[in-house]
Amino acid sequence: MDARLVQLLTSFTGARDRYALARLELALHDEGRPALPPIGRFAEPSEKALREEWPAIELQLDDALALLKRRERDRRRAREAEEFYRRVSGALRELDQYARAIRWVLTVTQSPRYDL
Repeated sequence: MDARLVQLLTSFTGARDRYALARLELALHDEGRPALPPIGRFAEPSEKALREEWPAIELQLDDALALLKRRERDRRRAREAEEFYRRVSGALRELDQYARAIRWVLTVTQSPRYDL
């Protein structure tokens, strides 16, 4: 697997883990509202798993970003939940940046002149 892709996936996985924790903390402090959607993990660390599972993970990330944007527009929550929203928002932005970079590397390496 391409070294750039391995580094990006490692960073994405770390950000995904931070999002998972922040998502749970937010759910505990933001009662009465549906939890943000989970973002899945890769079944195994391989190129095949990445190519097969990446589209679903991208959709999960898009869903989480969209729900967070809706919540931010109409938020009327207690002050103590602000910190948790900032953490979730930061983790999702970080995931989005890594996802865009991964998509770029996948696109570039799918050209005939590259072999992963």
